[in-house]
Amino acid sequence: MPELVVTALLAPSRLTLKLLRAFMWSLVFSAALVAAAVYGCIALTHVMCRPRRGFCGRPRHTPPVCLSDPTLGEHCFLILRSSGLRLHYVSAGRGKGALMLFLHGFPENWFSWRYQLREFQSRFHVVAVDLRGYGSSDAPKDVDCYTIDLLMADIQDVILGLGYSKCILVGHDWGALLAWNFSIYYPSLVERMVVVSAAPMSVYQDYSLHHIGQFFRSNYIFLFQLPWLPEKLLSMSDFQILKTTLTHRKRGIPQLTPSELEAFLYDFSQPGGLTGPLNYYRNIFRTFPLEPQELATPTLLLWGEKDPYFEQGLVEAISSRFVPGRLEAHILPGTGHWIPQTNPAEMHQYMWAFLQDLLD
Repeated sequence: MPELVVTALLAPSRLTLKLLRAFMWSLVFSAALVAAAVYGCIALTHVMCRPRRGFCGRPRHTPPVCLSDPTLGEHCFLILRSSGLRLHYVSAGRGKGALMLFLHGFPENWFSWRYQLREFQSRFHVVAVDLRGYGSSDAPKDVDCYTIDLLMADIQDVILGLGYSKCILVGHDWGALLAWNFSIYYPSLVERMVVVSAAPMSVYQDYSLHHIGQFFRSNYIFLFQLPWLPEKLLSMSDFQILKTTLTHRKRGIPQLTPSELEAFLYDFSQPGGLTGPLNYYRNIFRTFPLEPQELATPTLLLWGEKDPYFEQGLVEAISSRFVPGRLEAHILPGTGHWIPQTNPAEMHQYMWAFLQDLLD
C-alpha cells in the first residue's frame, strides 16, 4: 500500500490521540494550579506557626550517624554502563545467595530499607540503591533524564553490573512502580518480585479514570508537574511538609526517631536535592494513555488497609491483570503506606514464606 495512503488512513487516529493528550494536559495543569494553591496555604501556615524557621530549608552539613551504621552494609558506587552515571548503593551478604535488590520511594532513600538489609543479609546478597537523583547518586538536572525508559536501564545496569543475571526485586512506592515496569519489559532479569504500596502505571491509570477518589488521594502528583514551585513549598519552614508526611501519627511513620528523620532530610537539604526526585513525577503523564499489560512475574504484593495515598480497590485491579497463580496479595489490617518501616516484622514473615522454595 502506498505510503501516502497509509498516512491518510492513520491521520484521524493520530489527530484523535493528539487531541486526547492536549485535553489531558489541560486537566493536569488545571489540577496543578489548584494543588499549588492548597499546598501554598499549607506551607505558609507552617511558616507563620514557626516563624524562626523562615521560608527556606536549613542545609544539613553533616550526615546523621545512622547513615554510617556498619550493620546495614558497605557503602559502594557503581558506574552505570548505559548512562555513565554513578549510583550509590549499600551492600551486605555478598556470596551468601541470590541478589535481592531494593528500590526506594519518595521522599526516601536507601535507608528506608534498613530493617530489610539486616533481616535478609544472612541468606541473600542484599543491595539497597539510591535511585538516580537521590542521595549520593548522580542527579542530572534535566527533566528528560528521568524518563521511565532511562530508569529501567538503570536497574538493568545495576543487576548486570553487580555480576548477576537475575534478581529478587523489592520495591516500595516509586520503587515499586519501577519494579512493576521492569518486570514487564525485562522479565528474564526478575526471578521473584516483592511489591509494597504501588500499582503498575497502566492499572493506576485505568483505575483512577473510574474512581475519582483516587485522584484526590494523589493530589500531590499534580502539584509536582509545575517547575520550581514544588521545591520551594516542600522546603519552606525547614521541610515541614516532608516532616509531617514522614512522621504523622496516623499517615506517617510515628516511630521514626529524630536521627532517622534526618537521614532522609539530609539529602533533600543539599542544593538541588529535591529536583531530581520531583522530576520522576514530571515524567509520569508523558506516556498517557497506556495499553493494558499482562503481569506474569511471581509476585508478593503487600498493601496497607489504611494507605492514605492509594485505594484498596487497586489490589483487585492488579489481580485482574495477573496470570493465574502468579500473584500472592496480602492487605495488612490497620496499616498505612510505609510498610517496610512501620511493619517490618510482618513484611519479613511474608517474604520468608514467599521465598522459601528458593532457599531449600
